[in-house]
Amino acid sequence: MKLPLRTVLRLVAGAVALLAVSWSASAQVYPTRPMTMVIPFAAGGAQDVLGRLMAQRMSEILGQQIVIENVGGAGGVNGSKRVADAQPNGYTMGIGSVGTHAHNQTLYKKPQYDASADFAPVALIAETPTTLIMRKELPPNNFREFVVYARANQAKMQFGTGGAGSASHIGCVVLNHAIGINVTHVPYRGSTLAIQDLIGGRLDYQCEQLISAKPQILGGNVKGLANLTKERSPVMPDLPTALEQGTDVQAYSWTALFLPKNTPAEIVLMLNKAVVQAMHTPAVRARILELGSSVVSNERTSPGYLAGFVKSEIEKWAGPIKASGVSMD
Repeated sequence: MKLPLRTVLRLVAGAVALLAVSWSASAQVYPTRPMTMVIPFAAGGAQDVLGRLMAQRMSEILGQQIVIENVGGAGGVNGSKRVADAQPNGYTMGIGSVGTHAHNQTLYKKPQYDASADFAPVALIAETPTTLIMRKELPPNNFREFVVYARANQAKMQFGTGGAGSASHIGCVVLNHAIGINVTHVPYRGSTLAIQDLIGGRLDYQCEQLISAKPQILGGNVKGLANLTKERSPVMPDLPTALEQGTDVQAYSWTALFLPKNTPAEIVLMLNKAVVQAMHTPAVRARILELGSSVVSNERTSPGYLAGFVKSEIEKWAGPIKASGVSMD
C-alpha cells in the first residue's frame, strides 16, 4: 500500500525528532563510562605531565575516569592520528601541541591529517617556553659561548628531540638556522628519552620545554643556557633569554584538548566546561605555574578561539620552517 506523500513526510519528521530527543537525552547523561585521553608522547614529558594533571581533575568533575594512553612516535603524529580516526562520541580525546597541530603541517610533505579540519577543538589550556639545555661536560656556560662553540664544532655535535616535528625539534631548527649551524638531529619517541641520553653524554644539546628542563637544570644534570622567549620565566628568573644574550630566537609550545571532527557540539561544550573548571581549580593552576607554564586567559579558552588559533599557528610557523630548509617525508 502506497502512503500519501504528506504521511511519509510526517513519519520522517517524527523519526528525526525522536532521534534528536534520544541524542539530547544521551548527551545530558554523558559520560556514562570511562574515557580515554591520548597523549601523543612518551610518559614523563611536558605534555604528558600537563595532560595527566588535567585528566585527574576532569575525571572528578565529570564523574568518570579518564584513562591516559601514551601513543608516542613521529613527533606526536601517531597519537594525534589515533584521535583523528576515533569515533566522534566523546570517549576519545587527545592532547595537542604546537608540534602536533602546527609545525608538522608544514614540516611533513604529506601530513597524515589536517590539523584544522580533522579535529573538534575543545580548549586551549597552557603555554610553555622552550629552554636551551646542554650536557654539562661541554665548555660553554652561557648562550654566547654556546654559539661560538657550536659554530666551531657543529660537524661532530648532535641535538636530541622528542621526534621529528615536535616542539623540541622545531625549537632547535629555528635556533640552528638563527645562529648558522648545521647539526645532526637525533629524534626519539619522546623528549624524556632524549633528556636521558643528554644527561648520559650521548647528545650535546636540546631545545626542551621548561617543564621538562627545569628539574634537570636545578638538579645539576644539564646546563641551562637560555630561555627561547622574549622574557625570563618567573619560575627560573636567573636564566636569561637568548634575546638578552644577543640572538632573537623565539620558540615555545602550548597544550590544548581536541576531539575527533563531527563530535556533537553538546559534548564539545561539556568537555570545554570541564577543562575550564579544571584550569580554575587553585591546586591545578598553582601546579601548572610551578611547572613553568602559564594558564591562558579566560577569553582564549573557547572552542572557537582554539579553532582560529590553530590556523594562525600553522601560518605563523610555515615561514620559519620553510626558511630552515628542513622537511620530512
